[in-house]
Amino acid sequence: MKLRYVLSVILVALLAMNPAYAADPLPSWNSGPTKDAIISFVKLVTTKGSPDYVPPAERIATFDNDGTLWSEKPVYFQLIFAIDRIKQLAPQHPQWKTQQPFKAVIEDDKESLSKSGMEGIAKLVMASHAGMTTDEFAHIVKGWIGSAKHPRFKRDYTDLVFQPMLELLDYLRANGFSTYIVSGGGVEFLRVWAEQVYGIPPQQVVGSTIKTKFELRDGKPVIVRLPQIDFIDDKDGKPIAINKFIGRRPIAAFGNSDGDLQMLQWTAAGKGPRFCLLVHHTDAKREWAYDRDSHVGRLDKALDEAKRRGWSVADMKKDWKVIYPFEK
Repeated sequence: MKLRYVLSVILVALLAMNPAYAADPLPSWNSGPTKDAIISFVKLVTTKGSPDYVPPAERIATFDNDGTLWSEKPVYFQLIFAIDRIKQLAPQHPQWKTQQPFKAVIEDDKESLSKSGMEGIAKLVMASHAGMTTDEFAHIVKGWIGSAKHPRFKRDYTDLVFQPMLELLDYLRANGFSTYIVSGGGVEFLRVWAEQVYGIPPQQVVGSTIKTKFELRDGKPVIVRLPQIDFIDDKDGKPIAINKFIGRRPIAAFGNSDGDLQMLQWTAAGKGPRFCLLVHHTDAKREWAYDRDSHVGRLDKALDEAKRRGWSVADMKKDWKVIYPFEK
């Protein structure tokens, strides 16, 4: 009897340490409808014997990255990486001094760079991301992630991940979910650091791609990155990529912008219980406040759709006790 009591105490203590059973699995979320909706959904689909029980193999949760798992201002962080890379490569390309958008990058001319639009951004990405092997690119990204600092916070970019979303990822995985990133960002950029930062392995990262080719260099097989766009994993590209690379419709999806709308629509349209959430940037003091008129991470149509469909909206200012891990 005494031994049974001791074992029971140990079991209770272990369960209390597990996010799946902890009294508060989301400590950085304020109490309220959003937090309650998350916890209620997880309990709903993981309670055996319930008519809404979902087997672990079908518990797929997809997350956008920029603006959903980490910040995205003043511009997408991968674009800042591309700009830094162009400046590094500029001495090898003297012609860039007179060619846009390279001239604008070299001269820190933000107005001209903005006027170059998506075509200009594509040129920067191709020039900074291609012409090397996948291993070489991963090495460059790793070096940048480990040294570059955000212009406002003066911290590593990976310090600007959202603590409440890290807790949410852990909570879902503790309850048998498989968590995936489905991002408009470059898949090989994300895969370098996503596992260390988010706990999401490379094979569970879906993103935009450029074309590649297989080569033998000095008898060694390599994959070379080409200056051609292969696939853009944004808007209607997201459900297409989920179907192609994951093979199961998610039962939960998380985003923050109109670029995520189709992913949430695709998720919500499935049979059985579904959960969709938008991160709404409303805290100008701790992060940024923006939505319908933003040139980065615009949240307009998706916000209206969330209201119509009853999707959850996480209001940063109201729902999150802290934004970043370093605030703790």
